Amino acid sequence: MIATIDFTIWDELLQRYVDDLGRVNYRRWKAEGADVLRAWLESLADVDLADGTDADARLALWLNAYNAIAISQVLEVYPIASIRPKVLGIPNWLSFLDFFTRSNSIIGGKKHSLNQIEHAILRPEFAEPRIHFALVCASVGCPLLRRGAYFPESVRTQLEADASRFIHNPDKVRYDAQKKTLYLSKIFKWYGEDFVKAAGSVAEYVGGYLGPEAAVGDGWAIVFLPYDWNLNRVDG
Repeated sequence: MIATIDFTIWDELLQRYVDDLGRVNYRRWKAEGADVLRAWLESLADVDLADGTDADARLALWLNAYNAIAISQVLEVYPIASIRPKVLGIPNWLSFLDFFTRSNSIIGGKKHSLNQIEHAILRPEFAEPRIHFALVCASVGCPLLRRGAYFPESVRTQLEADASRFIHNPDKVRYDAQKKTLYLSKIFKWYGEDFVKAAGSVAEYVGGYLGPEAAVGDGWAIVFLPYDWNLNRVDG
């Protein structure tokens, strides 16, 4: 088993194929680097996930693995317009569900799906709501995909930057002080309990990043914004 995890290859791939807006050049990546990504993911099969492994190393591993698996699954079937495809204008929910539930990636000797990584490992083990600003399922509505890997020595700082960037992005979060209304990404709806555990309420969590000038409080109304499932892609 491998005691230390090398994120260098994954880091270099992200720098090469992701732009500053978090959009992925899937066309180039599929033509040039799909095999490199596949080989890196396969190397995770021998990672040692013993209980004594450093918590931040485990956190960085699972964040990187989730995003790498999501991109790899898109590369397998690219070109596509969305991970939620449509047939005669009707969403193909079976295909959409399969994207998150297929267990075809071996990490630490066990098969994992995206759902297993997020809901059975990251959420219960780390109780870290900022992961929701780091996990990217290849859609425009997701958080910004970093142009680089998460590393154990900086993962908490990286997550804080991700949270701040997400909450200060008007496409994801905005507010109307006169109407005392928050307009939020549906991420805050789907994972509301994680933010409530961290700050008492979703409004308090968001308000902590917006600062006192926003004066966001629990009495504010919350409106959830439409989620954009289009592929977060760029050509070039």
